[in-house]
Amino acid sequence: MPAEHTHPEFVYRLATAEEWAAAVKSGVAPTRDIDERDGYFHLSTRAQTLETARLYFADAEELLALEIPLHEIAAATKFELAPKRGEEFPHLYGALTVTQVSRAIRLLRTADGFVFGEAL
Repeated sequence: MPAEHTHPEFVYRLATAEEWAAAVKSGVAPTRDIDERDGYFHLSTRAQTLETARLYFADAEELLALEIPLHEIAAATKFELAPKRGEEFPHLYGALTVTQVSRAIRLLRTADGFVFGEAL
């Protein structure tokens, strides 16, 4: 019998500290042009988050990983292949509110990317 595909407990949304501060005021998580174009929120698993940060947020100041319990958004989330990376990524087809984020974790810059830091 084939093994069942298991999903992680948490998924992550990258945001700058400035974007997160604005989101806390508005109640809605920040979107980007790519989300608008593709029609979903781009998310990552914890294992994918640091590479996503390195590839797409190299110049970001005060980068955060917004941790979201998958059960909060599971009904509107699909794991789909991202051909450029050759992996399945979580895509949220719906709204993401600040109340669905369990915590914001600092990503600390290293010589070759990022590492997870402390939660805010």
